[in-house]
Amino acid sequence: MCRLFGFRSAVPAAVHTALVTERNSLLIQSREHKDGWGIASYGPETSPLVAHGVGPAHCDPDFERVSSQVAARTVVAHIRQASVGAVEIRNSHPFHHGRWSFVHNGTLREFAQHKASVEALIHPELRVNIKGTTDSERCFYLFLTRLAERGPLDGQVPVEAMAQALSETMTLVSAMTDVPGSREPKERSAMNFLVTDGEAMVATRRNRTLFISSGLGGCPEALRAPHTGVPLQQFLIASESLCGGPHWVAVDEEDVVGVDSRLVFHRWKVQTLADGVLNKHPPTLQHGSVT
Repeated sequence: MCRLFGFRSAVPAAVHTALVTERNSLLIQSREHKDGWGIASYGPETSPLVAHGVGPAHCDPDFERVSSQVAARTVVAHIRQASVGAVEIRNSHPFHHGRWSFVHNGTLREFAQHKASVEALIHPELRVNIKGTTDSERCFYLFLTRLAERGPLDGQVPVEAMAQALSETMTLVSAMTDVPGSREPKERSAMNFLVTDGEAMVATRRNRTLFISSGLGGCPEALRAPHTGVPLQQFLIASESLCGGPHWVAVDEEDVVGVDSRLVFHRWKVQTLADGVLNKHPPTLQHGSVT
């Protein structure tokens, strides 16, 4: 198990409170999730600045140093409790490729048994970028494979395409790894994914808790509504409520939530987005789409 955090804002803002000083900050949570940390932040450049550590965040001065220096419109952070793969930098989240950053809270069931099958779904031009041994990194490149079918990865990608690619990734992986027909948590892969290109940000909930907020000044009712299209000033997402306040809203199981590049909130159902994916042929990437 791990813990994740995502932040999008209309203007650059600090995240030190969420990562370090909040009552249930990632630093506090790292007392349990102690196998490394990572922070990706987006500035003027298209690609993120990424910092990693392999020690517990709560006793690594670099975690607090990096957290105190980050002021950005988009931030993704992660603390790890290793389940698949050794505790080393190459297995630390966020994983990144070009403009894309990705974190995972969860574990693929019986991953060693299904590793080759998952890798077979990743386009060869993307598969060669895998550096570590985790299930999470392979899910990232499977997501990019599904996304690249819809257009170049270095171009502007609609938030709906991101949500659909994440949902297809979850559906393909769960079809391989879940015990058929079971609803028992231990027999289902846990796939809370969070991905961003620095503009849009999308996350999924499956078999782990997930919470969203529009900040202290935001309206939580806007995030509970079944419809989409709500404009926000800030969007936060985390594995656990960082303070227990009423502005944190639980995400429903098998939901996909996110904001587009204009910070408009969206919500979907995994089943709706990924309908029919199991019957499709393997994707054919567009020319130049993986660059």
